[in-house]
Amino acid sequence: MASGVRTAGDCSSTYRDRVSRSGPRDVAVAATLATFVALPVGLLAATHPTAAEAAAATPPQASPVAVSETTAPCVPAPLAARAGAVLMVGLPGVTAADDASAREAMAVGVSGVFLAASNVRTADQVRALVTGLRAESPRPLVVSTDAESGRVSVLRDVIGSGPSPRRLARQDTPAQVQAFATDLGTKLKDLGVDLDLAPVLDLDDGPYGGVIGDRSFGTDPDRVTTYATAFRDGLSAAGVKSAVKHFPGQGRSGADTHIRPATVSTPVSELVAHDLLPFQRLIDSGAPVVMMNHLDYADLGADVPASLSPAAYALLRSMGFQGAAITDSLGMGAVNTRWDFPEAAVRAIAAGADGAFATDGRQAVRMRDAIVAAVTTGRLPEARLDEAATRMARLAGADVTALTCAQS
Repeated sequence: MASGVRTAGDCSSTYRDRVSRSGPRDVAVAATLATFVALPVGLLAATHPTAAEAAAATPPQASPVAVSETTAPCVPAPLAARAGAVLMVGLPGVTAADDASAREAMAVGVSGVFLAASNVRTADQVRALVTGLRAESPRPLVVSTDAESGRVSVLRDVIGSGPSPRRLARQDTPAQVQAFATDLGTKLKDLGVDLDLAPVLDLDDGPYGGVIGDRSFGTDPDRVTTYATAFRDGLSAAGVKSAVKHFPGQGRSGADTHIRPATVSTPVSELVAHDLLPFQRLIDSGAPVVMMNHLDYADLGADVPASLSPAAYALLRSMGFQGAAITDSLGMGAVNTRWDFPEAAVRAIAAGADGAFATDGRQAVRMRDAIVAAVTTGRLPEARLDEAATRMARLAGADVTALTCAQS
């Protein structure tokens, strides 16, 4: 797909036609979400959030753990431990848990690791790597990978390959796709993977090789919802959680945010009425993780990607999402051409992310230290960090009371 951004005018007539055919439930959902657009006026104008703005964008905190007169007050884990818990990292080239960079990341206390193609030699080697990482980690660890099927399937050398999501939706029934995803999830679970960064909910019917392209199930919200739900349910049946992506929808842009920033000018109201319908429906049915994309949206804060935008996270939470919101990799060009890893991590958590994801785990110490410094200086509210750490701990099945004193 050629680089560039599709404007609202490129697609609006087609989208209006499709929205006009939506059922009563779809119209009700769109009407409810549309009320959000007029609310955070100051938030939408923010480019680089101040500490006060970040605090204002933070959803209300859970009530403190009740303490009886005979029970000692809960003491949260050290600040550095809570800062480490909001990190997800890749381990480039690591094939064994005794690698120095792997040990360093585990010592930081990250909540998650990401398996990429460079971590894979054989199935037995991957199992040993995952087992070793979990043994080194001071807390339960979420092990994730990219297994969308099709061209984004980084473990294909040990689990095999499959059709693209677009092809799955064209040639198979939802029941067949669910069975396919159950088989895929079973193979992932056998390797020790418990979170798949899939399915893609972006609406795209452009060239197969586009940034999204055939990674999408299609361009109709109903069809994408049906097939993405089948894929999600198949993974779940195998004991693997899913991360739906890339919020708030990447189908409006042909630009590659792996390389550079790009802006989507489509009004939020139009995204709500169309692009966000699959996200809303999977959130309604219990999506545990949502991944944020790195596109700038004109209505969600100029010159800041959704992954670092308080308005984008406020929009996500307004849709009823209660799970963990994670960024796409902070090493992608749309972010790291503007901010380094530590600064991007601070901005992401301040904006509303629960997991700051970097495919280069060698950045874990710097990211953790930057988050600690931001809390110490008052730039990042400690309550926001604790909220994020709590959500990541719950995702990993950890004891959140021992980490942040939040109720489990």
